[in-house]
Amino acid sequence: MLLHSNIIGEGQPFVILHGFLGMGDNWKTLAKQFSGLGFELHLVDQRNHGRSFHDSEFNYEALASDLLYYFEYYGLKNCILLGHSMGGKTAMLFASLYPELVSKLIIADIAPRFYPVHHDAILDGLASLDFQVITTRKEADLQLSRYVHEVGTRQFLLKNIYWVSPGVLGLRINLPVLTVHVSEVGEALHSSLNYSKESLFLRGDKSEYISPQDEALISIQFPNSSVQTITNAGHWLHAENPFEFYESVRSFIA
Repeated sequence: MLLHSNIIGEGQPFVILHGFLGMGDNWKTLAKQFSGLGFELHLVDQRNHGRSFHDSEFNYEALASDLLYYFEYYGLKNCILLGHSMGGKTAMLFASLYPELVSKLIIADIAPRFYPVHHDAILDGLASLDFQVITTRKEADLQLSRYVHEVGTRQFLLKNIYWVSPGVLGLRINLPVLTVHVSEVGEALHSSLNYSKESLFLRGDKSEYISPQDEALISIQFPNSSVQTITNAGHWLHAENPFEFYESVRSFIA
């Protein structure tokens, strides 16, 4: 099945993959800026996220297969590929398997290593949202605050809420499947895989997702890569410091 996307601008294709529990629309503001540089932005919703299809299978092999079908459907080639967090892992695997389709790779705050599960409180909070009782976003925020204390994280998660019908809210994400398969999100890129074209890894200076030790692994599997730090930013570096993030990407793709 074809992944849902929002396509902005014209020119060389530039595909952006969101992180776990996100959606393509999270990137709309930056995408409009990138399109002004002469690119056709594809803001893709990965399976079980956003407006894309729901499926019981969820792992990086399936996500990469979805993306290959998307590339074939739209005839994409010579593409810039950017992925954040989970989307970064999908992008790493896709670029390693199909390097002829990707001209440059940009990875936001994730390394190719294994990460332990750390989304338990968030998933529990989302599961606690009873939309037979909750009828407003404010009520949903209040309930979620019992599990997720950080306001910015809650605002990010609440973007998954939509009106199923007048007066009835629901979640776009396939929460049951994502909860069952959450361990897949942290899986490492297989050590035999690599991508030799130009790559840029961006990390937030307040994030621990890319450590100094990870740089050695990155240099092995992505030998033509550089690692840059975005200041005053954590894991959601593109949202916390969008100006510096934009400038780093703009310089790289230019």
